[in-house]
Amino acid sequence: MDLEAFWAPYQGAVSLTFDDGTQNHLDKAIPALDEFGLKGSFYLNPGGEDWPARLAPWQAVAARGHEIGNHTLTHPCPNNILGQPGGFEDLSLAEIEADILEAQARLEQLVPGQARWTFAYPCYRTTVGRGPGRQSYVPLVAERFLAGRVWGEYGFGNHPGVTDLACVWSQSVERMSGYEMIGLVEEITAQGRWAILVFHEIDGARLTVGSHDFRMLLNHLRRRAAAIWTAPVAAVALKIARFQAMERRSDSA
Repeated sequence: MDLEAFWAPYQGAVSLTFDDGTQNHLDKAIPALDEFGLKGSFYLNPGGEDWPARLAPWQAVAARGHEIGNHTLTHPCPNNILGQPGGFEDLSLAEIEADILEAQARLEQLVPGQARWTFAYPCYRTTVGRGPGRQSYVPLVAERFLAGRVWGEYGFGNHPGVTDLACVWSQSVERMSGYEMIGLVEEITAQGRWAILVFHEIDGARLTVGSHDFRMLLNHLRRRAAAIWTAPVAAVALKIARFQAMERRSDSA
């Protein structure tokens, strides 16, 4: 595959993704993205009876061109993180499917004009159940979403010719310096690949990145806009999906 031709006029792509739809994103991440003219992907959990009022500000975020994505209704995590039963090990495929579908129904009410949807696996976990009964819910995501985001090996991005869009790799960047984030993006895109960075909070209490470092990355991406395509997950995934579909048709001809 000619990666240079695929990405032209860019060397590769990067997506800036944000998990859990917190007030921190509204206060700190989105104003900075808007200032630098960049668009992000925000994965929301529309749980609770108050979800319409709580998530109402995200309608304006979507209207400004940022992507809204599905991060499940209840954000289950492994039992080891919870420190008690009730997490992924105790869920069935039917239960995780119902959770995802209800989240999607609510998000489509929130942002009815959004045409394409992607998914972020909560806690990067792709299975439910335990031991011999453990099952992957990746097929459920593959059937319903343009792409699903998981964790990936450090320093490696997604090769557009072979990546599984239901499990695209990402890099969690908490506590990283601006220099390290810039280095990751430059190295991965120089290989002709797609880098996906995961943020939780900016200057926050947990899983955080400093605002100075975040702005350093955004400023770099603005300066490198001619070489690095910064775009939401759905935009990059659509380009890859169309290419992979064309390749499959060519192979079967």
